[in-house]
Amino acid sequence: MRLNWKKNIIRFFDIVLGFYLLMAVISWNTPSGARTVCTKVDIKISDSNNAGFLSAEEIKHILVKAGIYPLNQPLENIKPRDIEEALKVGPFIKTAQCYITQNGQACINISQRMPIVRIKNIAGNDYYLDDNGGILPNSKYTSDLIIATGSINLWFARFYITPMAKVIAKSDFWTNQIEQINVLPDRGIELVPRVGNHILFIGYLPVRDLRPVPADEIAQTVEHRLSRLQKFYRYGLSQAGWKKYSYISVEFDNQIICRRYPIEVNKEKDVSKQKILEETANKTGQSEGMIE
Repeated sequence: MRLNWKKNIIRFFDIVLGFYLLMAVISWNTPSGARTVCTKVDIKISDSNNAGFLSAEEIKHILVKAGIYPLNQPLENIKPRDIEEALKVGPFIKTAQCYITQNGQACINISQRMPIVRIKNIAGNDYYLDDNGGILPNSKYTSDLIIATGSINLWFARFYITPMAKVIAKSDFWTNQIEQINVLPDRGIELVPRVGNHILFIGYLPVRDLRPVPADEIAQTVEHRLSRLQKFYRYGLSQAGWKKYSYISVEFDNQIICRRYPIEVNKEKDVSKQKILEETANKTGQSEGMIE
């Protein structure tokens, strides 16, 4: 009897120990979201230091307004897919990714649509274009972007101004030099530089009836004419002076046409005239006539 009593005690403790072990295993295997809450929200926005419309505070505002900001929420109630879909609705957001870490942190990675040019046409429309020709609404964005003005409809902006702006953006020289694109009523393209009191005329972009020209063809045309302009800057204006000409045209392949500022020749009559010269300017191995 005494031996059985001891066995019963041992069995009792075995049962208690087994119960605690079982509870520990169940607790360990219970999803962490059922036991913890989100302790931190880490929002990362690509290119936020260079340009863009978005800030982490604005992302938080979007999620708070939608009622799904994850901070202090049980992890089991946080739906990363819902957060991604809510953010993708924003006009400035290109992609959104959300995931939850094991330590209870919500990570949100945003890539934003990057504006490359601002459109302000003669009809009073004011908007931005991203690098894919997509429209971004006007906002408080203040980065130093090129402004395109003049006779620009939406079709011309998306299929012509966008590839032109991308070519300019690829070059540090032209990014720093060009501040405005102006489209004339006949679709001629003028560029307004930051340095120098002149207007640059690059002529007309290739057009086709009923359908836009491929972007790479537009880009090649712009690159070719900007390359000629850059050579003229280096070998022409560097010698003649940046304030000598009021208008510089590279519309035609075999010549650069320059128009001088009026020169005062008779102080008593206070009149001015322009002197027209034809020069051969070739510092690069090709013959290119320059008409002043």
